[in-house]
Amino acid sequence: MPNQPRIPPLPADEWDEDTESLITASWFADRPTKGQNFFKTFVRHKELFRVWNDFGRTVFNGRLPDRDRELLILRVAWLTRCQFEWASHEPLARRVGVTDPDIEGIMAGPAAPGWNQLEAALLRAVDELMADNLIGDATWSNLRDAYDDLQLIEIPVVVGQYQLVAYFNNTFGVEPDAALPRLPGT
Repeated sequence: MPNQPRIPPLPADEWDEDTESLITASWFADRPTKGQNFFKTFVRHKELFRVWNDFGRTVFNGRLPDRDRELLILRVAWLTRCQFEWASHEPLARRVGVTDPDIEGIMAGPAAPGWNQLEAALLRAVDELMADNLIGDATWSNLRDAYDDLQLIEIPVVVGQYQLVAYFNNTFGVEPDAALPRLPGT
C-alpha cells in the first residue's frame, strides 16, 4: 500500500450540499465510521460513489446474519491485506459476537480449530472465490444446508463488494482513523 494517499480525501471546505449528504449518509443508526476517509476519497467521483453507496448499503443490510457477513468481510480484509477494511469492520464484528479466538481463526483460515461446519464453509467460500472465482461443490453444499436462496446469492456479492472496497483502499492508500484497530501484523 502507498505510504500516503495517492488521491487525498476531499476537504470539507470543498463539499457542496450533495457531497455532504453522500459522505455523511449512515448505513445504520450507530455506524462509528460514517464520513470516513474512504467516503471522502470516493466521493470525488460522485456519480460512481452514489451508485456504489446505494449498492454497498443494500449489501451491508442484507439477509445474511450480521456475524456471518462480518466473518466474510474480515476474511476478505485479511486476504487482501486491507488495513482500512479491517479497521472499519473489526469493531463492527465484535459488536455482533466475533471474539478474539474468532479473529485468530479468521487469520488462520477455514481449517483453524474452533470453527463449526458453517463458519468454516463461510471462510472457505471467501478463499475459493478469491482463488478460483467460484464456490466449490463441497462448500456450496454446506452453505446450501444453512441458507435460503437469497442469502446464498448474497455470499459471493458480499465477498465481491468488499474485495472491490479493498482494491480501492489499498490502491489509493486510504488511511483509517488512527483510533481504529490495526490489521494484525502491520
